[in-house]
Amino acid sequence: MGLDLEAALARRRAQGLYRSRRVTEGPQGPELVIDGRRMLAFCANDYLGLAADPRLAEAMRRGVARYGVGSGAAHLICGHSRAHHDLEEELAEFAGRERALLFSTGYMANLGVISGLLGRTDSVFEDRLNHASLIDGGLLARARLRRYAHSDCAALSAQLADANGGTLVATDGVFSMDGDVAPLPELATVCRAADAWLMVDDAHGLGVLGTQGQGSVAAAGLGQAEVPILMGTLGKAFGTAGAFVAGSAVLIESLIQFARTYVYTTAMPPAVAEAARASLRIAAAEEWRRERLQGLIQRFRHGVRRIGLPLAESSTPIQPIVLGATERAHRWSEALQRAGILVAAIRPPTVPEGSARLRITLTAAHSIAQVEALLSVLAEIAADEPA
Repeated sequence: MGLDLEAALARRRAQGLYRSRRVTEGPQGPELVIDGRRMLAFCANDYLGLAADPRLAEAMRRGVARYGVGSGAAHLICGHSRAHHDLEEELAEFAGRERALLFSTGYMANLGVISGLLGRTDSVFEDRLNHASLIDGGLLARARLRRYAHSDCAALSAQLADANGGTLVATDGVFSMDGDVAPLPELATVCRAADAWLMVDDAHGLGVLGTQGQGSVAAAGLGQAEVPILMGTLGKAFGTAGAFVAGSAVLIESLIQFARTYVYTTAMPPAVAEAARASLRIAAAEEWRRERLQGLIQRFRHGVRRIGLPLAESSTPIQPIVLGATERAHRWSEALQRAGILVAAIRPPTVPEGSARLRITLTAAHSIAQVEALLSVLAEIAADEPA
């Protein structure tokens, strides 16, 4: 008796939740050629506009000339190159941690950390709006998994009172669908009182927040003592690919031994690591990118308020317009596409039922004129919306 895949796909189509891929031509940027049509894109996580920076491309070309295309093996076999090693040391310095460890993706990093450090007799507590990779890491660890109300430190504190075994609290630094920042100082205080480790996934904060783009943890004035486990990605603000975990030397050594998603996978190409090294230097040095990004965020938020649309509280590049019903979010996304603007409609199960939204993301590569074009089309759609 086989799986009825056709029926499952039909149900997803009927629910308005079917996902489709688009084919993009050329490099990432504010304007993309998608399925043969040039469009203005407000859906990428390339927050600093570095994905197509020629300096990164040149660093990757030099990396290919020196190391070839592939790494050839896992880090623990013969795939750990000088490029990987140097990048880890530079990431540790950037993050203010003793050491850092590279992973192929952020998803693999989160799975590896939580499942590698926790077991059946331990407990993991997670924000209800955490990224799926954090939730899946808790499930894979088979630890006792409990979820607390979004950013509710009091609820977390009450739950921690009956924690079992080793205890880990995991949270996004910047929540990927809402754009708000976790209450990190308060979480650190709660974790300290409960003798729990705090893990922050700062995929959407690094490069964007804090001095030199050191992220939400640094912006909150916290370090390794308060946040022992910091996860960051290289494929968002840093414009390349891969991820890392930073923390104490003993944490990193433990992950090298026990994180299955590190041990049992081929290392990222060394040339990608060389591009990431260049990106890290540029992101830290070019403060104007963060200043420009903040200016565009404020312009966009002012314009959306003027239109009268429901805008979530976010000071980050993630600016969701929550529309409620799945059908409505899909309708608005299609109207934007007809006008030549690509904005993703985010629907359940990615977000809770009744909170479907347009997830608009801004980058330092966008122009004021492009943001104004988006606002103009949003105003037209809102005006045409039935009362």
